[in-house]
Amino acid sequence: MMTELAPSDDAGAYVRPSYGFDDTLSNDPTAKHPAMCGRYVVYVGNACPWCHRVTLTIALKGLSDAIAVVKMTDDAERASRGGWVFEQFPASARDPVFGARDLREVYDAAVMSKGPAGAPYRGRCTAPLLLDAARKTPVCNESADIVRALNDVDFVGVGQGVGQGVGQSDAEEGVVELRPAALLDEIDAWGEEVYRGLNNGVYRCGFATSQAAYERAATDVKTTLLKVEKRLSESRFLCGDKITEADVRLFPTIVRFDAVYATLFKCSNVRVADLPCVSGFMKDVYALPGVRETVDLAGYRSSYFGQLFPLNPGGIVPIGPTEADLGLGEDANRGTGDVFHRR
Repeated sequence: MMTELAPSDDAGAYVRPSYGFDDTLSNDPTAKHPAMCGRYVVYVGNACPWCHRVTLTIALKGLSDAIAVVKMTDDAERASRGGWVFEQFPASARDPVFGARDLREVYDAAVMSKGPAGAPYRGRCTAPLLLDAARKTPVCNESADIVRALNDVDFVGVGQGVGQGVGQSDAEEGVVELRPAALLDEIDAWGEEVYRGLNNGVYRCGFATSQAAYERAATDVKTTLLKVEKRLSESRFLCGDKITEADVRLFPTIVRFDAVYATLFKCSNVRVADLPCVSGFMKDVYALPGVRETVDLAGYRSSYFGQLFPLNPGGIVPIGPTEADLGLGEDANRGTGDVFHRR
C-alpha cells in the first residue's frame, strides 16, 4: 500500500512522480492559451500544499475574477482514481466543465476531447490542474509552472479599479509581480532550497520506508527551517521586504507544519511555534488580503490524518492546533509598508 501511495527508491527514499501536461498561458491573443478572463478553470484539492501555491497566487494577484477555482476533497472510497472528488451537494460544487464526479473523469474527458482518437488518460490524476474551458483541454498540472504562468501574464478583462483584488487594485500602482527581474536568481535559489528541504522534505520524512532515509529527510527539514529562520530575522520576506514567489512556495508548508507534518510525518525535531521569525512570517502572510480564505487547518487535519491510512491506520483526527492556537490573525509585528513588487 505504501508503494502505491508514495513510490520510493531502493534506499527507501520517497521519489516524487513527474507530471503530464506542460503548456502555459500567453499574452498573445492568437496563442493556443491566451490570457483571457473567465476562460480557465483550476482544480484544487483543499488540503494539498501544491494546490495552495496556486490559490495563494490567485489571492495575492487579485485574480479571483479571472480564474475559476474548483475545490475538491480527497475521498479514496468515492474517487475512481487519484483520490480527488467533487462535493455532491450543492450542485454548484460539481465540476462546471464536464459535470464530472471526480478528477479522474476530468482528466479522461479533457484528454478524449482532443479528437476522435482520444483515449482515457493513463497517467496520475493529480491536482492542481489548469484547464482551458474554451478548448476543454488541459494546460498544466505542475503547480510551480501554473504559479509562474499566472504571474507572468496580464489577463484581458480583469478590472483595474479598487476592489478588483490586490493584484489588479490600481492601474497607476500596477499589477503585483512575484518574480521581479532584479531578484530572479535569489528567488530561484530560495525556491529550490525551500522545495528540497521543506515542500518535498516533509514528504520525504512521512513517506520514507527506511530509517536511514527518514533521518536524512528529517535532518534536511530541520536544517532548512533553521536557515529560513535566520533569513527571516534579517528581512520581512525571503528576498527582502516585499513578497515574492519564494514566499508563495514557503507559506503552504509552514502553515501546515505544526498541525500535520510535525506529528503525522514525524518532522518532530523542530516546530514552527519555536521559531519566532518563521512563525511571524506565517502570521504576516496570513494577514494579507485574501490569504485567510485560502487556509483551512481543520480541513488539512481531516484530510491528512483521515485519508493517509498507512500513516494513521486508526483514522483518528487531532482536534488541533487551530488557527487561534497558531496565532493566525494576530499582529505579526513585522512591518506595515507595501509588501508588493509591481510592474
